[in-house]
Amino acid sequence: MMNYKLMNMKVFGDERGKLVSLESNKNIPFDIKRIYYIFDTLPDQVRGMHAHKNLEQIIIAMDGACQFVLDDGKNREEVWLNRPDVGLYIGKNIWREMRHFSYGCKLLVLASEYYDENEYIRDYKEFLNGIK
Repeated sequence: MMNYKLMNMKVFGDERGKLVSLESNKNIPFDIKRIYYIFDTLPDQVRGMHAHKNLEQIIIAMDGACQFVLDDGKNREEVWLNRPDVGLYIGKNIWREMRHFSYGCKLLVLASEYYDENEYIRDYKEFLNGIK
């Protein structure tokens, strides 16, 4: 089974609105070391196109939608993110591509590690060779 899962986040709300709390090692399965967001990506653009050696992520579509193509070297699966109360957990050594962004799509990303360019695998053939 591929190392990803969709996670429903607990929503607290009343007539005033809704709130989702994200907490390290509670509903987020790792220590959060970095938070970033992606926005203003046009629908015909493709992002991602990489894997991570050790990094884990949770990605949440805060607004709009986009499609993830996830690949573990044996299987490729497509997953849509389109709700702010659902997070996509992506584990180590999963190739990811992001496409079909809706206008105004905003993605929030929680990462288990600080930014390190050496952590990225940006060549698909290198990715496949590394997981054999």
